[in-house]
Amino acid sequence: MSRFVLALDQGTSSSRAIVFDHSGGIVAGAQQPFEQIYPQPGWVEHDPEEIWRTQLETAREAVRRAHAGPGDIAAIGITNQRETTVIWDRDGRPVHNAIVWQDRRTAPICEELRARGLEPLFRERTGLLLDPYFSGTKVRWLLDNVPGLRLRAENGELLFGTVDSWLLYRLTGAHATDYTNASRTLMYNIFERRWDDELLEALAVPRALLPAVQASSGVFGETAALGGAVPVAGIAGDQQAALFGQAAFAPGMAKNTYGTGAFLLMNVGDRPVASPSLLTTIAWGLPSGSRDEVTYALEGSVFIAGAAVQWLRDELGFFARSADCEALAASVADSDGVYVVPAFVGLGAPHWDPHARGAIVGLTRGSNRAHITRATLEAMAYQTRDVIEAVERDAGVKLTELRVDGGAAANNLLLQIQADILGREVVRPAVLETTALGAAYLAGLAVGFWADREDVSRNWRVDRRFRPQMSAERRGELYRGWQRAVERAKGWAGGG
Repeated sequence: MSRFVLALDQGTSSSRAIVFDHSGGIVAGAQQPFEQIYPQPGWVEHDPEEIWRTQLETAREAVRRAHAGPGDIAAIGITNQRETTVIWDRDGRPVHNAIVWQDRRTAPICEELRARGLEPLFRERTGLLLDPYFSGTKVRWLLDNVPGLRLRAENGELLFGTVDSWLLYRLTGAHATDYTNASRTLMYNIFERRWDDELLEALAVPRALLPAVQASSGVFGETAALGGAVPVAGIAGDQQAALFGQAAFAPGMAKNTYGTGAFLLMNVGDRPVASPSLLTTIAWGLPSGSRDEVTYALEGSVFIAGAAVQWLRDELGFFARSADCEALAASVADSDGVYVVPAFVGLGAPHWDPHARGAIVGLTRGSNRAHITRATLEAMAYQTRDVIEAVERDAGVKLTELRVDGGAAANNLLLQIQADILGREVVRPAVLETTALGAAYLAGLAVGFWADREDVSRNWRVDRRFRPQMSAERRGELYRGWQRAVERAKGWAGGG
């Protein structure tokens, strides 16, 4: 009998694979970073072949470290950096580098669509804003700017997918995706659950490029990549997978993932909630008779969170390892009036300003790298509060606690700062790898490794609760300073 489920966690800066047991515990894992490609300011690319190679190697290494073979793996789940766009031919050869979700090159396309009065249409059908973040304008850019691509796409020679689809194709030969990833493309009607011809026409994207859309939990195909047949039985975008991995199955439950960016999702149930500044998205879709059962979420996407710590490490040389930032930030009592606004690729929710750029304000002659490092951690907490205030306003629900995960959630100082800035409890689970765990749960549910969502909920355990220690007066004073700093960063690249 199969003992484990394997999750492939393809992220923005690395590919990981984790083997989980029935209790949701980590048995073994492997991780490989890959190159970040910056052709010009505001552009971010990845090599799809390097994504595939690192993901395959980590999968095989994780299974080896678990002392397992293909017969021990009940199923494979895939979770992925969302929106990142890959186009390849039917032989599985990419025709261009992947355009990453952070990439801002399609801002003029978004502005053109907005000028044509189309944003309300996209908002109404996809739950998304017209922003370079999403896949649709990236596909349009590739078709318009890579010679010969549009004709090949119209002739049915090429395939589009987000990273899950790319990996699935290489693993199984199937051209498919799930509801969560489709809902991030600007091309999928999340209410009628179909690719939308009117949106495709507005974006000038041929329907022949698009993958089939399936439930997030279900068999997509089989792969022999591990040396024997194993079903690929679960797919979800990374943030939706983390919500599932946090067992946030009831409406009103929310999680925040601190990764390259920071992403807050709140389960809003089976009926979507409209929001003027947040995204309405599909949290997951599960098989349920003749029509899949879809759960919706409100999402606030912060583009730069942990990536700002990487910037301090790699570009400014403040410390040798990202983990060292906690001790450096803790070496000062506060940030001494310094604010870091890490708008390196613009601002996401709730501001949605692609022309904002990074800023450090409040510097004095006494400011040092410890103050700037602490201010960078505080920026993650402030940006999360920006999003939570918008979520609570639009959903009409006040969060009593915030469940957290992601790499930076191991930082105790960050989570204490977050609790202080929010004025409510922050809860860290025993297993921080909830993104990979969510993909594992979706795959395991599809093949009966876990019986149902109650089985999954029983696995969720608390590691630590962080309670607010700051006065309401001080909290308000600091947050008002943050809001002033954000205003100074807005519109910078646009001459505003």
